[in-house]
Formats: sequence, structure tokens, C-alpha cells
Amino acid sequence: MRVLITGGLGFIGSALVRRLLDGEREIEVINVDCQTYAGNPANLVGYDRNPRYQWVRAQIQDSAAMAALLSRQQVDAIINCAAESHVDRSIHNPEPFIATNVLGTEVLLHYSRRYGVERFLQMSTDEVYGSLDLDQGVFTEQTPLNPSSPYSAAKASADLLTLAHHRTYGQGVVITRCSNNFGPFQYPEKLIPLFVTNGIEGKPWPLYGDGRNVRDWIFVEDHVEAVWEVLRRGEAGSVYNIGARNEHSNREVAETLLRWMELPAGQIVAVDDRLGHDRRYAIDPGRIERELQWSPRHGWDEALRQTVEWYRAHPQWWQPLKAATAPTA
Repeated sequence: MRVLITGGLGFIGSALVRRLLDGEREIEVINVDCQTYAGNPANLVGYDRNPRYQWVRAQIQDSAAMAALLSRQQVDAIINCAAESHVDRSIHNPEPFIATNVLGTEVLLHYSRRYGVERFLQMSTDEVYGSLDLDQGVFTEQTPLNPSSPYSAAKASADLLTLAHHRTYGQGVVITRCSNNFGPFQYPEKLIPLFVTNGIEGKPWPLYGDGRNVRDWIFVEDHVEAVWEVLRRGEAGSVYNIGARNEHSNREVAETLLRWMELPAGQIVAVDDRLGHDRRYAIDPGRIERELQWSPRHGWDEALRQTVEWYRAHPQWWQPLKAATAPTA
């Protein structure tokens, strides 16, 4: 089986590449990644020499490149991980988000249909549902889409295109919507790696607003395991929420990291809140639990400690990234 993964040099995409190459001996992986700031070949050191792996440097919105690739290589399944995904960047410059997340998805859907790709998984996000109040329920697959940022609006648009291709053309598509990921190899502009690496460097931790914004946190290895199960066994034309039932506010995450890293409370510095900052995300993963018998294998404490230790042990990975950019929380 040959699987094409887009965005396979990124945080979640590279975790998926490693999972398939390590755990599925009959799988060949084609990684389409244009290597933006968050696409890092260092995420796949060693794997790039695997004879079952190849990297194609291209943008998914490049119709000619995608047509050429899919016409010359028989691909059985596509997992579209490629996305511009940082909310703050989308607020200041939405255009790349529309180009990659919307147009890129349409290009992939079009050529996967033309060249007979049997399965197409669109990796989405719980942010397409919008915001919940702190005392409200949880997102289900039936929750109406109500995105708040240009990023989440672009992802919602891609979801609608994906479902339209199933309804119009009968394509074998599935969509996954996941909660906040964390783990090794996450770009250090995101909250957990930013706090951990800033703590190592003796820099403050910028915390938006009152810090009470709540997210359901899931370890990246659990997420990609769920994605693989949905690709293989999920019902075509369906959406599957992926979550860990593990809600914590940003302030709670920061305070936990303070204790483990033995840092003072003054490490946390309040900054102006993000524009359009959603208050709470919470996922109901009941469908994937019932239908595919999936559940996360890693507990919160275990996975968070593992993540902290990975960043402590790998400054050679994250220091060049922080030196090259000006990350934000």
C-alpha cells in the first residue's frame, strides 16, 4: 500500500510518517512538503534513508505538481496533514491560509479522484466548531461549524469541500477533527514547547489574557494512531472527533510545567489577549471509541513529562528554530 502524506515534515505529519514506517512494514510513504518555516527535515532524520520513503518538495496548491505526481505514481490513500495552522499568523496575514488550507485541499481532492486514489483523509481541527463557554458541553460531530479565526475558517472550508466531493462524486473521504496536540518535534511557537524552551533559556512565559482558556490536550502519538485507524476503517463521508477527555486551562498547563521545571511563579507574564481568542474547546470522542475501539494510550502526566524531557535533551533541534524566528505563544 502506498500512502501519500502531505505536510510530512511538520509536527503531526512527521509523527505520522514515523508511525507508518516503524509499524506498518508493507506501507510505502510519499511525503509532499514544501518545507515552510514549520517543515523541518530534522524531524525525520534516519527515516529519510528508508527505501519505503520518499520526499517530494512541492506545494499542494500547485495543480501541475500534484497532477504530475499522482499520474506517475499509483497512490492508494492520501492523508492531508499540510496546513498553515498558527492562529496569530492567520490574523495578520490570512492569504497563505486560504491558499494552502482551502485551494490545496481542493487540488488534492480533484487529482485524487482523477487518478483513482481510493481513500482520502482530511485532517481538520476542533477549532472549526468555534468556542464553548467554560460550563458548556462538548463538541460532537453534529455540532455546527462556527469558526472564529481566518485559520479555523479556512479549515472549515476545506472540510466542506471534502464532504462535497463525497456527496457529489462518491469519493472515499473521511475527516478527523482533533483537539490540541503536544509532544516532541512541535514547533516552538506553540504554547507547551514555547514555555518549556523559554524556561530552559531563562526567558518569561507570555500567557494570553487571564489564562483561563481551556483546551483538550492529546499526545501526538495518540492522535496519529487514531488517524491511521480512521483511514483504514472509518466510514466514508464521515467525520470523527479525536480527543483525550483531558481538559486543562492554559494557566493550569503553565503551573504544572513550573512545578516540574522548578521555576518561580514570576516566570508567567500576562500579555494582551489574542484577537478572537476562543474560550474553550472540548471534544466528544465517543464515535471513534465505539466504532473503531480507539482510545489514547498515554496519560497526561506521563506524556507531558516525556515532552519536557525531550526538549531538554534536544536543544540542537529547537535552538536554531527559535534563533531564526520570533515565536509567540
